[in-house]
Amino acid sequence: MIEWMPLRAGVRPVPQPVATPLVWAGAFGGALVLVALLNGVVGPGRPELALAALSLLAAVLGLCARFTAAPGTAVLCWLFLNAFGIPPMGTLTWAGHRDTTWLACLLGAALVGTALSRVAHARAAYRRLAPGGTRPDGGAGAGPYDGRPAGGR
Repeated sequence: MIEWMPLRAGVRPVPQPVATPLVWAGAFGGALVLVALLNGVVGPGRPELALAALSLLAAVLGLCARFTAAPGTAVLCWLFLNAFGIPPMGTLTWAGHRDTTWLACLLGAALVGTALSRVAHARAAYRRLAPGGTRPDGGAGAGPYDGRPAGGR
C-alpha cells in the first residue's frame, strides 16, 4: 500500500551561513571589481561614493555570512577603499579619524546585513513550526493546534 505524504511534511532547518573564507573571498573580489569600476567610471577622487558602494557590498555579503566574518569583510573593503579609492593610488595610509569612521561604517554595514538575515531566517523558522502558519503558543491569529505535523493524521 502506498501512503501519500506531502513533500513539505517536515520542519525545514534554518539555512546555514556561508563559510567565512568564502565570504572573505567574495569581499576581496567584489571590492576589487567595485573600486576598479568606480575609478574607471567616475574617477578616483570620490571616496564617499566608493564608501557607499563598499558598504552596500559589505551588507549584501553579510546577508549570507556569520557574525564572525564581519570584521574581516570590513577590513578587506577598507583596504581596497584606502589603497585604490583615494589618491595616491596603491599606497595605504592611515588618516586617524577618517579611516576609523570608514572602518566603523563598513563594519556596521556587514553587521546589519548579518543581523537582518538572522532575524528573517529565525522568523521564517518560527512560522514553519506550526501547521498552516499558526502559532503554537496561542498568540494572535492562532487556530487550533493539536501538536501533529502539517499534513499528518
